[in-house]
Amino acid sequence: MKIGIVTTWFERGAAYVSKQFKEVLEHEHDVFIYARGGEEFAIGDPNWDGDYVTWAKKPLTFAFTDINLENFRAWLLDNEIELVLFNEQKIWAPVLLCRDLNIKTGAYIDYYTEEIVPCFGVYDFLICNTERHRSVFEHHPQCLFFPWGTDTNLYQPQEHNEGEGGVKFFHSAGMSPYRKGTDLLIKAFLRLEGEAKLIVHSQVDLKAAFPQLAAGIDKLLSSGSLELHEYTVSAPGLYHLGDVYVYPSRLDGIGLTILEAASAGLPIIVPDNGPMNEFVGEHGENGKTVNIEKLWSRWDGYYWPQCEVSLDSLHESLKFYVDNQNNIQNLKAQAREYAVCHFSWENNTKKIADTLSNVRVLTAEEVNEAKKSALKYDDKMLKKHAKSKKQLFVDKLEEDYPTLYKILKRTK
Repeated sequence: MKIGIVTTWFERGAAYVSKQFKEVLEHEHDVFIYARGGEEFAIGDPNWDGDYVTWAKKPLTFAFTDINLENFRAWLLDNEIELVLFNEQKIWAPVLLCRDLNIKTGAYIDYYTEEIVPCFGVYDFLICNTERHRSVFEHHPQCLFFPWGTDTNLYQPQEHNEGEGGVKFFHSAGMSPYRKGTDLLIKAFLRLEGEAKLIVHSQVDLKAAFPQLAAGIDKLLSSGSLELHEYTVSAPGLYHLGDVYVYPSRLDGIGLTILEAASAGLPIIVPDNGPMNEFVGEHGENGKTVNIEKLWSRWDGYYWPQCEVSLDSLHESLKFYVDNQNNIQNLKAQAREYAVCHFSWENNTKKIADTLSNVRVLTAEEVNEAKKSALKYDDKMLKKHAKSKKQLFVDKLEEDYPTLYKILKRTK
């Protein structure tokens, strides 16, 4: 079967989700990527570019995840696509176009608001990777559950410099340090006593992100107890620098880095809130959950509330590993063993290729109400984010000569 994946496609968490689906599906199917866009395109990057990738033309509106339907239709027909898997698609017109062409459609579940949950009924199937997501979409006729996992061969334990600087706590802030609770971790770590080091990987300037913590960050840096890596790193990342992974995230659709770190042999410290707590063993054999202090809704109406961990509880979890640093190698070995048993993406998706071969196209009657909701939502969003019909020269340059545009942009 010829499968197309519609997604962002560059060094970003959402793209890594698509990449994992691509890698498992291409064992039995031909897989093509329609690179919808996002913060950037990875044209020419050997890790992301290839004959299987089509870099999308610019859409006609500024609505997030809108797609140039003429370009998209040509991609579908030219590649004889039979099934499309959408990644975080928030405009429904491309899904409905596939339906008009009798092409099966599905989505992996990550982002949704209460308003758009009914719209997901236009998909022929949904893939849920956490129990939390499945609880919302289990009413769908073809709701498929495949527990999330990672490449346990790529993310492996590496040699450890035992006894140098005490326990090393590692944290990935990525491009969203506030959402990932980086500020909470820094506050808790400032209170920590004993021999320990905090290592943070961030794709943004942390002091710019948290100016109120600049003095604390400088204090930790000057004492040598904080190490910052503020640049993009390809997989398998920097997990080998740490002993314990700390991730006090305020909100996550899945929490990709949790499983990557666990696979690399790091015990995990995460909020006692879904989906993060789904990855800690029932008896805490691979890490700890941190108490939640408050819950509140996010500005965009995301279906699930944000959470904020208790600083006291987070501090206690950090302290546990400092107090037990003599046993850290055993704890790391346990974390790795648990990850191999539970977090192998290859094992968790053994049946996904066959399952997708057998999903059916839902009937017009089954999707009727969902289609109405989707059309209504698109109408609102496309009007709200309409683009002027006048095309600027820079827009035309980016559209017709994307590689040249990218070079010129970098040399400004």
